[in-house]
Formats: sequence, structure tokens, C-alpha cells
Amino acid sequence: MALTLAEAAKLSNDILLTGVIETVVYDSPVLQVLPFIEIVGNGLTYNRENAAATASFWDVGDTWTESTPTFTQLTATLKILGGDADIDNFLRATRSNLQDLEAAVVQLKAKAVSQKFDDTFINGDTATDAKAFDGIDKLCAAGQSVSMGANGGTPTLEKLDELIDKIKGGRPDLLLMSKRSRRKLNALARATSMVQVDQNQFGQMVQYYDGIPIGVNDWISDTQTVGSSTDCSTIYALQAGEGAVAGLTSPGGLQVERVGSLETKDASRIRVKWYASLAVFNSLKLARLTGVRD
Repeated sequence: MALTLAEAAKLSNDILLTGVIETVVYDSPVLQVLPFIEIVGNGLTYNRENAAATASFWDVGDTWTESTPTFTQLTATLKILGGDADIDNFLRATRSNLQDLEAAVVQLKAKAVSQKFDDTFINGDTATDAKAFDGIDKLCAAGQSVSMGANGGTPTLEKLDELIDKIKGGRPDLLLMSKRSRRKLNALARATSMVQVDQNQFGQMVQYYDGIPIGVNDWISDTQTVGSSTDCSTIYALQAGEGAVAGLTSPGGLQVERVGSLETKDASRIRVKWYASLAVFNSLKLARLTGVRD
């Protein structure tokens, strides 16, 4: 069974771990919707569905022809993401509230883990960093790209609708874009009332385009090169789930480990670590709009 980090936190009795998960999830629209599948071992070999099977009408006596979906076999390997948070013993002895100091230090480390995951979720490429996992920009199938033109172009609502229509078997669970692209979308949608604002499960005010949540990712570049233009960006649409875009994690998911006192420093250490990866089980559940200019 796949669970989001927010749901997994409800099952934990560790107050520190619960706090770390809440910090990781709060500022990440990706981690708020992305479910994680626990796997045993260091990786998962799976079949990605490329094209669905077809069905036809037949006359009596017709020779039936077989039709099956096509698959590509892929392997996603768990990667080690994390960092250490050191708490100085002098500050621990002189500060009036130990829990506040520890919470503040661990919270900053949890934010760093969240930001690194968000960056890798978009831009991860094992060809340039073998320690990371492949992100959605690399995992997106060629036929799932919509272009704003040979040299990019100003986005339109029609192109955004075309991007959404690339997702088959349901609507996207998230539209992911840069802040510049969101500003442009807001400008386009003001006259049509296509963008609404509502509160999500975390109490945050979130924008929706035609009922689809809009997420902002600070690691989607606005300086991508498309043709002769060097000021382009990308908008992603994805459906999250076990048969769509899902995270992979080791049993236990995100972990907080008390390493203890350090030998060479007058401090104690807490380690935030996560054995995680990403899988796209169906290529029709992920699409992108490239060449988005201001």
C-alpha cells in the first residue's frame, strides 16, 4: 500500500519523527500529494505501461485479433538522502530550553532534506550524479511533451489545456511550475475566473486551475534553452498513485536517528535519512509543457 508522508506521520509514535515529517511536507507541494511505496531490497524492477490495449466490435464468425498493452521494463534504485544535525553541548547547557534548541536545529535539517528531494524530483539525472535518482524531467516520455514552439513562446490557456489532456485515465493531481510561470498563469486566468483559491489539508491557501492544484517548485529553471531562446521554463502535469507517479522508499520511510555524542566535537548528533527513489509506472500519467516564456 502506498502512503503519503503526511499519512505515514499519523502512524508514528515518535514525536521527533512526526515533527520532521511535518516540516518536510509543509513547504513541498510534491510531497503533499506523492504516495510512497515501501519496497524490500535496494531497488524495484517494474513494467511501465506505454500504450493501453484496445477493444473492437465483431461480427458473428469474425476472426478475433489479439491486442495487449506494451510495456518497457525499468529499474528504480533506492538512493540515500539525508544529513546530520549537530547540537552543541555548550548551547545545550546554557540555553533555558533544550527541546526548543534541538527542534530548531533538526527543523533546519529537515527543510534541507525536503528541498533536496524537490530539486531531484525535477532535475535528477543519474548520468550526471549517480548518487541521485532520475527526476520527472528525464522520466517524461517523448510523446508526453507539449511545445510552445521551436524557440518557445508565451503560454496560453489553450496550451495548458493541451498539457492537461495529455494525462490519460483521469485528471492530473498537480500542475507543477516555477513562480514566474504561476504569475503568468494568474495574469491569463484573471479574465476567465479559471484560477480559484482554496484551503488544503495543511491549512495553506492553494491555487487551483480548473480544479487542479497548482504547485510551485523553486528548482524549475526559468533560464532553459529552447531553440534560440534562453529564458524558457517548463510546466509539468502529473497524476500520483501506485499505477502512475509514485515514490519508492525502504520500510519505515523517512528516519530520524540519534547518533549520540561525537568524539571530535563537544556536541551530539541527530541524523535525518531517507532511502528513496522515484518511479513512473505509466507514461501517460506524466506530461510537460516546454518552452514557456514570460
